[in-house]
Amino acid sequence: MLPIVRKHRTLPGSFIDELFNDNFLPGFFNWDRNFEDSNVPAVNVEESDKAYVIDVAAPGLDKKDFKLTVDDSTLTISSVKEISDEEKKDGYLRKEFSYNTFSRSFTLPENTDASKIKASHKNGVLSINIPKAKVEVQKALEIKIN
Repeated sequence: MLPIVRKHRTLPGSFIDELFNDNFLPGFFNWDRNFEDSNVPAVNVEESDKAYVIDVAAPGLDKKDFKLTVDDSTLTISSVKEISDEEKKDGYLRKEFSYNTFSRSFTLPENTDASKIKASHKNGVLSINIPKAKVEVQKALEIKIN
């Protein structure tokens, strides 16, 4: 292998890394360590003796913007909201629109009763109550051998 000979001076790699780090044009690229989850609302999960409660903090969303589904012990909370703005003035029309979406899934424990899940929405918080099912404990049995 031949050595590489450079005739021109190069900038050290650390200089380039510092120039284009996470602070390069902040807000423009919206680079974030959790970029994929940046539009997913915060969630609190609490457990009591009778139920699990999931609170989703989603200000600006109405209850009609949410969709809740349970499929094969997976609870999915999703939302699609279209935001549009239209302005008509002096022979021109400006129309802008965007979509805000998110989806979050939770695996329900075996001791839940999915048929009795209830949800409510108040002041930008979606609350989902997942009742626990009564799990019968099998008593010890003696089995006779024939």
